Amino acid sequence: MFRSTLIALSIALAINASAQIQTTNEKDSIPKNDSLVIEDLKENVVDNIPIISLDDNEVNDAGNQNISSLLTAGRDPFYNAATFNFSAARFNIRGYDADYVSTYINGIPMDNLDNGYTPFGLWGGLNDVFRNRDVNIGVRYNTFAFGDIGNTTNIDARAGKQKPQTNIGYAYANRSYDQRLLFTHSTGLNKRGWAFTVSGSWRYAGEGYVPGTYFNGYSWFAAIDKKLGQRQILSLIAFDAPAESGRQSAATQEMFELANTHYYNPSWGYQDGKKRNANISSSNQPVIIVSHDFRISNKTDITTSLAYIFGERSYSALDWYNAPDPRPDYYRYLPSYYTDDPYQQQQVNNNLINNEAARQINWNNLYNINRGNTSTVYNANGIEGNTVTGNRSYYIQGERVTNTKRIIFNSVLNTRLSNHVDLTAGESYQSTNNNYFQRVKDLLGGSFWVDINQFAQRDFPTDNNSYQNDLNHPDRIVKTGDKYGYNYNIKIDKATVWSQLVFKFSHIDFFFAGEGSQTIFNRIGNVKNGLFPDNSYGKSTPNIFYNYAAKAGVTYKINGRNYLYVSGALFTQAPYFEDAYISPRTRDIVQDSLQSEAVQTIEGGYILNAPKLKIHLVGYYTQMKHGFNVLSFYHDDYQDFVNYALSNVSKLYFGGEFGFEANIARNITISGAAAVGRYYYNSRQKAVVTADNTAAILDTETVYSNNYRIPSTPQEAYSFSISYRSPKFWFISITGNYFDYIWLDFNPVRRTTSATENLDPKSETFHEVIDQQQLPAQYTLDAYAGYSWRVPHTYIGSGFKRKALYISFYAGVNNILNNQDITASAYEQLRYDYSTSYINKFPPKYSYAYGINYFASIALHF
Repeated sequence: MFRSTLIALSIALAINASAQIQTTNEKDSIPKNDSLVIEDLKENVVDNIPIISLDDNEVNDAGNQNISSLLTAGRDPFYNAATFNFSAARFNIRGYDADYVSTYINGIPMDNLDNGYTPFGLWGGLNDVFRNRDVNIGVRYNTFAFGDIGNTTNIDARAGKQKPQTNIGYAYANRSYDQRLLFTHSTGLNKRGWAFTVSGSWRYAGEGYVPGTYFNGYSWFAAIDKKLGQRQILSLIAFDAPAESGRQSAATQEMFELANTHYYNPSWGYQDGKKRNANISSSNQPVIIVSHDFRISNKTDITTSLAYIFGERSYSALDWYNAPDPRPDYYRYLPSYYTDDPYQQQQVNNNLINNEAARQINWNNLYNINRGNTSTVYNANGIEGNTVTGNRSYYIQGERVTNTKRIIFNSVLNTRLSNHVDLTAGESYQSTNNNYFQRVKDLLGGSFWVDINQFAQRDFPTDNNSYQNDLNHPDRIVKTGDKYGYNYNIKIDKATVWSQLVFKFSHIDFFFAGEGSQTIFNRIGNVKNGLFPDNSYGKSTPNIFYNYAAKAGVTYKINGRNYLYVSGALFTQAPYFEDAYISPRTRDIVQDSLQSEAVQTIEGGYILNAPKLKIHLVGYYTQMKHGFNVLSFYHDDYQDFVNYALSNVSKLYFGGEFGFEANIARNITISGAAAVGRYYYNSRQKAVVTADNTAAILDTETVYSNNYRIPSTPQEAYSFSISYRSPKFWFISITGNYFDYIWLDFNPVRRTTSATENLDPKSETFHEVIDQQQLPAQYTLDAYAGYSWRVPHTYIGSGFKRKALYISFYAGVNNILNNQDITASAYEQLRYDYSTSYINKFPPKYSYAYGINYFASIALHF
C-alpha cells in the first residue's frame, strides 16, 4: 500500500510540475536457490547536507549559452534520504559493500588499503569542520578522483573554506553517547592571507542505550591556510579523535527471550557491584595533511597533498587457557543444550530468567580462579633453569591491536582545453604498514600468562616446539602490556595514475576516464610460530597485481531542468590481504590462483531539477566476479579449527532508485524515496578446507551459493517526509520509513553436499539447513524540529569586527513508535552439527537497532 501510494503520488507530482514548467518558461520473480544438485541520525540533520558545487559553466562562462550540467549529490533527493532516513536499517546504496564507497579529505584518499573501508571514526565528533563536501553518486565524472561505483566524496576541510564564526554547542541524547560538548572557531582569510580554524569536542556516556556499553571520546582539529601571492595557497590540517567504547555483542534469540529484551548484551558482567565490559574498542590515530593549491592560469590548477596517518586501534576480548568458556551465552550453558534432560533444562531456564548475573560474565569467578592457581613454569622464556612460580592466569582480557603507519601522496590537475573540453588527470601513491598483534590488557588477578598455543598443545602434547607462539622466545612469560600470540606486519603499496576528458555542448555532455594501478602486499612475520617455522617468520613473497579501470557516460540535456543520462564502468580490483592469506596470524600461505576481482556496471536515468520539484529516477545493473573470502572457525565434523578459503565469489546487483522533493505550498515541502533492488550471489563458490594447526587440506568442496541473497542490507527501502519551514527561522518535519527484503547472512558450510548428504531432499530438515532466512519487514517514524534566533541588541566584539549573537536549537526523535524488532545485524553461526543436522544447536545470532531515541542540541554562533 505504501509503495503504491508513493509511486502514484510521485507520478502525479511529476505531471503537475511538467505542466508548471511549460506554462512558466510482487513481488519480484525470484530465482530458486541452487539447493545442492536438487533444486552478513547521523548526529544531526545538518551534518547530512553536502555543500552544492556549481557547474563550471555557471561560474566561468557567463556568456556561454550551453545548458548547465548536472549538479552534485547535494541536490539529490534520493541520496539525502538514503544516507539519512534509511540509516536505522543499515541500508547500503545499491547493496554495495563499504569498499565500493570512497572518501577523500583535501584530496587525500582515506579508504584503508587493508579492507577498502572508510575509517569515519578518525574524525568522529568534528562535524562542524567536515561539512563542506562534494559528492558524486555512482558512475559520474568528478574533479578530484577517478571515483568509485558507490559514491565518491571529497571533504574540503581547509581553514579558508570554513565559515568565519565561533560555535559553542551542547547536545544530549540517549544513543551510543548521551552528552556532547563542541567548540569551533574559524577566522576566515584575513588581509595578510592567513586563515585559522580550531575545533574540539567531547562525547560521553557512562552507559549507552544498550546495557553494559559506554563511550568516552575526545576530538580535536587544527587548520592553517596561507595564501602565497594571488595564485597559491598552502594548507595544513591535523586532527584526531581518540575514543574508547564498551561494545555490544550479538546474541541468539534464545538469550533475548530469556532476558526479555532485544538489548541483551553478553559482553559485560558485574564486578564489585559495577558493570564491566570485556569487549572494548579503542582508537587513537592522528591525521596530518599538507595541501598546496596552485592556480597556474585562469584555466588550469593543480592540487597536491601529502598525508601521514599513524596510531593504533584495538578490540579487547576474554582469552583463556585450559579452562571453561567464560562467555555467559556459550551454547553448553543454555537450556537448548539439555534436550535430553528436561529437569536440568528447566533448572537452567529458571536460573537464567530470574538471575541477571547468570546471564552475564562472572568477573569475580575469573579473578578467584587466577588467584588460586599457583603454578611453576620451568625453563621460562627459553632460558635453561629459569623457573617462574606464581599465580598463572588461566583467564585474561586480551587486545587485538592494529598499529598503523600510512603515507599518502596525491596530485590532481584540472585544465580547460577549450570552451567545450575539460581535462582532469591525477596520480597517487599510498603506503601502509600495519602491525597486527595481541596484547595483554588485564591479567585478571593473576601474575603472568604463558605465551603458548593451547590448541597445538592439545594436538601435539609431546612436541614442545609445536605449541610455541614464538620459537625464538619459547615458554615466554608475559604480563600486562606485553605482546603475545600472533605478531606480524602487512605492507601494502599502491600507485595509481588516471585521467578524464569531459566534453560539454549545448544539449549533450559526455566523458571518458581511465585508470591504471599497481598494488603490492606482503606479510612480515615478527615471531616464529612453532607449527609453521618456515612460513611464519620474516618477509614473505610479495603479491603483485596490475589493475585497470575505465568508465564513460553521456548526458542529454533536454533543457536546464530535465536530464537523461547513461554511464558505465568496468575495472579490476586487487584482493584485500585478509581475503588472500589463509591464516595470516600464523603463516604466509595465500589462496591458490589469486586474481583481481572484475567489476562491470551500467546505470541510467532521468533527473529533474526544477525550482519546486526535484526528481531522481535511476536504474542500475552491476556484476562482480572472481572474489575471495576466508572464514576461520571450529569445524564439528573434523573436530578442529579450520580455515575455510572461498574463491569464485560472484555477485549480481540490479534495481532502481526513485526520489523526489516538491514544494507543494508556501513553506511546505514533501519528499520521498524508494530503493528497489535484487542482490544475489550468482556463482557456485569453491571452498578449500585446511586444518589451522597443520595447513593440511582436509577437503575441497563446492558451495551451492548460486541465487542466495546478499545479506545485511534491505533490498527494498521507502521513505516519505513532510516538512514546514517558517519564515521566522524554525522548522519541523516528520518522516516515515519502511524496509523489506532483508536477509540473514548464511553459513556456506550448510550449503555443501557434505552437510546434507544424509538428508532427504524432500524433508523439512533439509530445507531448514539450506534455506536462507528472510527477516521481517520493518518501519520507523521520525520527527525533527529546529529554531534559530538572533538575540536582539546583543553583539560579540566591537567596532567593525562585532558580530551578532545567534542561538540555535535542534531536536530529533527517531523511531517514535519504539519498534524494537529492527535487526541491525543477523548471521548464521559457522559451526554446524553434522551428526544431527540440528541447526538450533548453533542458531543464528542477532543484534537490534535502537528503539525510541532522541538527540537535542543548543548552540551559540557569533
